[in-house]
Amino acid sequence: MNEFYDVIVVGGGPAGSVAAWHAAQGGASVLLLEKDRDIGSPVRCAEGVGHDGLKLIVDPQPNFIQNRIDGINLIAPNGRIIHVETKDYGYILKRAVFDFYLAELAVKAGAEVRTKSYVNDLLFENSLVSGVTFVSMGKSFKVRSSIVIGADGVESRIGRQAGIRTQLKLSEIDSCIQYTLANIDVTANICDFYFSHKIAPGGYLWVFPKGDNLANVGLGICGDFNHLDSPKTYLDRFIQNRFPNASKLTTTIGGVPTAQTLREIVKPGFMMVGDAARQANPVSGGGIVSGMIAGKIAGQVAAQAVQAGDFSQNFLRDYEKQWNKAEGNNHKNFFRLKKAVFSLTDENLNLATDAILKLRQDKRTIINIFKAVLIKNPQLFVVVINVFKDHLKSVFDP
Repeated sequence: MNEFYDVIVVGGGPAGSVAAWHAAQGGASVLLLEKDRDIGSPVRCAEGVGHDGLKLIVDPQPNFIQNRIDGINLIAPNGRIIHVETKDYGYILKRAVFDFYLAELAVKAGAEVRTKSYVNDLLFENSLVSGVTFVSMGKSFKVRSSIVIGADGVESRIGRQAGIRTQLKLSEIDSCIQYTLANIDVTANICDFYFSHKIAPGGYLWVFPKGDNLANVGLGICGDFNHLDSPKTYLDRFIQNRFPNASKLTTTIGGVPTAQTLREIVKPGFMMVGDAARQANPVSGGGIVSGMIAGKIAGQVAAQAVQAGDFSQNFLRDYEKQWNKAEGNNHKNFFRLKKAVFSLTDENLNLATDAILKLRQDKRTIINIFKAVLIKNPQLFVVVINVFKDHLKSVFDP
């Protein structure tokens, strides 16, 4: 290990590994530090990803794909099912294998990876972030760099150390729990989504099939509702009713940010990506693709900064601008929409479902489903007009 690197990336998830990969590909010397023993472990994710989103970063590889998804079921509080098939198919990943693959791409591009390395502080020089201190295998290290990229997840510490306000309101984080269940009856290539305040208040429950009567089954509950019951209680109750003979193979718990991207994700010599920067989709909580998009942009900007010898906040803000253009502005809209959609009562959802089920199967597109929800819940129109005022014509044209 060297005493200096152009770029140090903290966190070896998809966002961090992609950032390290593209920074190294751009000619920067890169050190990637991961606190856990292995890249990709433990898995803290439902593992679902869309084909088109994945293709923006990497080509799908059979070794990291567990299952292909060809459609979804949206399940109302009264149990009625809206089946939607889409051309935009997706995958259930083998996240441990997938994350390792991304880290391998970073290594092949020239990055150095070091696991079991817990970053405990940032170094500063003239108000510029200039490296990190970390503990690895019982030893303390101090390594300097021109840029540090924080990709250390929702609980990110180094963002605060860099002077960025990372606090979340209860309404901006979902408490999540997921089991991998065996011995259950699920449709092999269909994901189920349950919406009900009795099942997952302020959020939803998912069933992501992995093949061979195996699935990831989990839920997320908006922090505003945590006082009612624990996420585990909600999930255990659902499983007892829906999958009484299931066997639990794994348990995953954690928080998922459902907020807008942080107002500030750049400081002199410092950038944040992924869940640390609150870049997950505020409605779905999905963060794999958006994190990788952010990581790619941040890595490329970091390499350009190294070439230019400019690590100022002003130069690094190009990452912020590119992120907002690619995904960030959409996330602002989705955040506003989330508040409205998850405020619907179970009665509202049941009425909208009845309207949607009157549509022919080939007309049950996401856009038409959204129209039906609006028609049955006119109080959402004001929100949607404000959120999507530039896109309403295409949405509502026949």
